[in-house]
Amino acid sequence: MLEDLVAAIRKRQAILFAGAGVSMTVGLPSWSTLIEHITDELAIDPSDFKEDDLNYLTLAEYYRIKQGSIGPLRSWMDRNWTIPDDKLKASKVHELICKLDFPIIYTTNFDRNLEAAFDLQGKDYVKIVSAKDIARVREGMTQIVKFHGDFDDDGSIVITETDYLDRLSFESPLDIKFRSDSLGKTILFIGYSMSDLNIRFLMHRLWKTWAGSGYERDRPASYVFMLRPNPVEQTVLEQWGLRVLTEKDCPPEQALEVFLSKLFKGIQETENGSAC
Repeated sequence: MLEDLVAAIRKRQAILFAGAGVSMTVGLPSWSTLIEHITDELAIDPSDFKEDDLNYLTLAEYYRIKQGSIGPLRSWMDRNWTIPDDKLKASKVHELICKLDFPIIYTTNFDRNLEAAFDLQGKDYVKIVSAKDIARVREGMTQIVKFHGDFDDDGSIVITETDYLDRLSFESPLDIKFRSDSLGKTILFIGYSMSDLNIRFLMHRLWKTWAGSGYERDRPASYVFMLRPNPVEQTVLEQWGLRVLTEKDCPPEQALEVFLSKLFKGIQETENGSAC
């Protein structure tokens, strides 16, 4: 499976879909930190709720209702989720993402760390947040598609429960772009928790699109990298046409870097072999 994925990346026929796990490799706060901030700011006592009764989607919705907008929360996130250049430059994961040279990177992260990593590596890219940005796409330039919005535009951010439910229609301009991009390319999902229902829905819709087309056998391979082996998740994801990749004997905090390093090494070896 790794050889097929390496070949697709080398031919620039692969799309990367990067989630929160990528940003957390450089120390960004987890969603639990966001929950703590919201409860502190709104004077909510978490002990009044059962453990599963508070989730960041519903809390963010409550925040928007009480505060009138998501703006102050977005500002707090922007301040706390920005990584210093020296720390980002030391991130092997971000360096490898740049070096793997995906033509299109989709990310559900709001932060600017992917863009900053490209700047630090001296690589050109175009950031796509809305339909108007698509006109800026240029041949050979990596597209970084902010699938759930960007800190530069409060209105683009998908963070509340209503935001997520609205996106389940899968009909926004970026959804339509993703459907178009994904039909002809391999997709690699990294940095996602499989409890993320929005991403699970996206994976399921992709499978249904191909299944309903009558050409499912022609679907390019798609992959999900998981930090830990999970046979239950693997069985479900494989039913949806996704190949599950893991680093079995690697600590979870190192697994993504090891995996991306193997991909890059595979590409280098293939290119060296071709040169001979």
